[in-house]
Amino acid sequence: MTAAVFDPSVNVTAAPPPRPSKIGQTVAAALVGVVILAAGAGLQISWNAVPQLPARIADFLALMFASPDWGRLPRALLETWRSISMAWIGAILCVVLAIPLGMLTAHGVGPAWLRAILRALFAVIRAVPEVVIALILLTVTGLTPFTGALALGIAGIGTQGKWVYEAIESAPQGASEAVRAAGGTTAQIVRWALWPAVAPALMSFALYRFEINIRTSAVLGLVGAGGIGSMLSNYTNFREWDTVGMLLIVVVMATMIMDAVSGAIRRRIMEGSRARGMARSS
Repeated sequence: MTAAVFDPSVNVTAAPPPRPSKIGQTVAAALVGVVILAAGAGLQISWNAVPQLPARIADFLALMFASPDWGRLPRALLETWRSISMAWIGAILCVVLAIPLGMLTAHGVGPAWLRAILRALFAVIRAVPEVVIALILLTVTGLTPFTGALALGIAGIGTQGKWVYEAIESAPQGASEAVRAAGGTTAQIVRWALWPAVAPALMSFALYRFEINIRTSAVLGLVGAGGIGSMLSNYTNFREWDTVGMLLIVVVMATMIMDAVSGAIRRRIMEGSRARGMARSS
């Protein structure tokens, strides 16, 4: 066998691969730029006033927080409690309706025609903001906190129902298959297989809905649904900035406290669920 002889006259250098085309990226960047420019033009922004915004914002912050008016704090706390009550009632209403409907929407639980209808219903509800629902309900229930609670409950069904059927569809199917193999009905599968597997996640979702409702309840008050938002809207219209500053402090502190409490409960639920799962597997 003869050894291979290297011939320096032969060019063995491989041709470099062709450079990837960047036409698609360039076109996409150009389209994004056009959309941004069109959006800016449609907003009718006064560009001459933009440099003055930081100074004006600083002036309003000084008016609100330099010397807040704490004389109306008792009423602010009462209205904050009404907002929290509104959020809690809305969360309960949402969960009570969303859990059974969401279970019927999951694959393997409800029939295909019902799943299609419910998923379309959830999508429609998610597309309508809470404020719009509150404005519609105002014509029926009036300017009361109950209107805000109903709006929060109805608006949350779309998202909560989606969380429910996604949690069920992503749960381990071993227990469900065992109950089905033993001749269990759909109701028995839901009761003895699906519900124990997803109950901790659903309770965590319910508490998270409560956190969302607390933030949203302040916004609903701006349209007359009651609570701290209505008080905030009234004093903003009258330009009583020292009272507005006090109300904002109360809103932020109450929201942070409720988020911390709800978050701690949610973590305890999920950690307990993981501990029970590890105990079963061991």
